[in-house]
Amino acid sequence: MSHADAPIGVFDSGVGGLSVWREIVRLLPHEDTVYVADSAHCPYGARPAAEICQLSEAVASFLVGQGCKILVVACNTASAAALYHLRAAFDVPIVGMVPAVKPAVAQTHTGQVGVLATGVTLNGQLFHEVHERFANDITVHSVTCPGLVELVEAGRADAPETEVLLRHCLQPLLDAGIDVLALGCTHYPFLTPAIRRIAGPDLLLLDPSAAIARQTGRVLRQSNLLADRARPGQHTFLSTGLPAALASFLQDTLGLTQPIDIRSYNSP
Repeated sequence: MSHADAPIGVFDSGVGGLSVWREIVRLLPHEDTVYVADSAHCPYGARPAAEICQLSEAVASFLVGQGCKILVVACNTASAAALYHLRAAFDVPIVGMVPAVKPAVAQTHTGQVGVLATGVTLNGQLFHEVHERFANDITVHSVTCPGLVELVEAGRADAPETEVLLRHCLQPLLDAGIDVLALGCTHYPFLTPAIRRIAGPDLLLLDPSAAIARQTGRVLRQSNLLADRARPGQHTFLSTGLPAALASFLQDTLGLTQPIDIRSYNSP
């Protein structure tokens, strides 16, 4: 296998990174992928940053050992806690999640934007850097919503209790007059229908998944690592939790119907 034919490695604390994975597959349909859901340690957002960094390094090391030509940290919390460390530790290109403050600021008309993310993300260096650089004249209302990730993981993104929790978290932002909401966790795009029911059609939702896929394509192109083949990409999924739960999410939420290669992975 040439290095360009090697797979793209994608990982998240659980199923949330599949919002990024599906955009990568849509944009780069001939690329092979290896996706790791570290579900045994999900949610990352409730853990100390140092522990998240260790968990992320373990998964990244595994993916590099599988021969992945590029890593996509499809987790805002892991990116906030570990992205700089991973880039220093591994000799492969690494794409991470950056809070979508810049596009939110560019598209607001009220001067009030919201960011829904985990505490680790909101307290991380990446968030503070983009906030200081791009949001000088804009009010950024950030909020955490503990419990949302677990509901998405359980396939309950559209359940009544999820909407109740979301409404409680979003109402202060809506009362503040936000007209743009940046989804600062890769699990949250799966909550779009519920957010729409609460906020209505006029609130602009920023899901960075497509932008991360485009950045992945740019990095591969610049590094001469795009796969040159006609066949569709082949995809392998691994979970440190229950593979059956990951399979159910892929089938029920993403609508995958073809045979799915899902394996157990025991992190160090």
